Amino acid sequence: MVHHLEFEKPILELEGKIAELKHMDHTGDGMDMQDELARLQAKADKILRQTYDKLGADQKVQVSRHPERPHFKDYIKGIIKDFTPLAGDRLFGEDHALVGGLGRFQGRSCVIIGQEKGNDTESRIHHNFGMARPEGYRKAQRLMDMADRFNLPIITLVDTAGAYPGVGAEERGQSEAIAKSIEKCLRVKVPIVSVIIGEGGSGGAIAIASANRVYMLEHSIYSVISPEGCASILWRSAEYAKDAARALKLTAQDLKELDIIDDVIAEPVGGAHRNHAETMSNVRDAIEAGLKEMDGLDGSIIKARRRQKFLEIGNKL
Repeated sequence: MVHHLEFEKPILELEGKIAELKHMDHTGDGMDMQDELARLQAKADKILRQTYDKLGADQKVQVSRHPERPHFKDYIKGIIKDFTPLAGDRLFGEDHALVGGLGRFQGRSCVIIGQEKGNDTESRIHHNFGMARPEGYRKAQRLMDMADRFNLPIITLVDTAGAYPGVGAEERGQSEAIAKSIEKCLRVKVPIVSVIIGEGGSGGAIAIASANRVYMLEHSIYSVISPEGCASILWRSAEYAKDAARALKLTAQDLKELDIIDDVIAEPVGGAHRNHAETMSNVRDAIEAGLKEMDGLDGSIIKARRRQKFLEIGNKL
C-alpha cells in the first residue's frame, strides 16, 4: 500500500492525472498526449521540488517516519556485501530491533549495526518497530568489542523512535545498557561512522551514534525526545507536537548549524522514499569519505578525536 503525506496532496493529484493520461495513451486510440504528459510532468516536478525545499520541522518529522523510506536491511542489501548477522548478547537473549553483524563495505571488512523497523505488520512486530531492549544494546557492545579486537571499522545506521520503554526492559537495565553502549562507542580505537537514516530518537539513537563522523539524511531527525513526547510534557497535550518539533531543533539543517553533526547527506527530490537507489548511493559515498579521512591514523588518535568531538558540542549554544 502506497503511503501519502498530507502536504503532498497537490503533487499526488498531478501524478494521478499523469497516470491516467499514460493509461489512455497506451490504449492506442490515436490521441497524441506526449506534449500534455511532458507539461504535467514538468509541473509536478517543479511543485515537488518547491515543496521539499521549504519543508517545516513538523513536515520533516513526517518524512523521516515515512514507511517507504529505505530501512537498515535495504542498506545492507544495497551497500554491504557478504553480510553475516550475529545474534545474542551472551547475557539474556536476542533482540530483533537492533541488528548487527560482519560484512564488506567497498572492499573493507567491517562491523555494521543498526535499528530495523520492519516494512509490514508482521516484520514491524518482529522487530518491535525498531525500539531495542537492553539485550540489543548489549549485543551492540559485544560487536563493538569484536571490531576493536580485530581492528575493523564500525558503521552504524540509526532509525529508531527510541529505546523500548516497557517494564521488562527497565527491569533488565535499559538505562545502564544504553549508557554502557555510549561508553563503548567512546572507548574503542577503531573508526566509527554513523548515519541517521530516518528517526534518531533519544538515548536509543545516541547509544550507537557516538561516532567519529555523524551524518544525517536531509529529511531525517535527531532529538532527545519525540515532538509528541515533548508536547505531552510541556503543554500536557500531544496536539502541540508541531510547536515542539520547531522548538527542538531536530532537523539535519539545525543540527549541522549547531555542529552536533558533521554533514547533511542529500536526498533525492521528494525524499528518500521516492528513490532508494540514489539515496543509498549518497549514503555510501558519505560513509566512504568518512572512513577515508581516518585511514592510517593510530587507534589512540581516533579515540581521542572522537572523545574531543563530543566534549566540544555545545560551544556554539
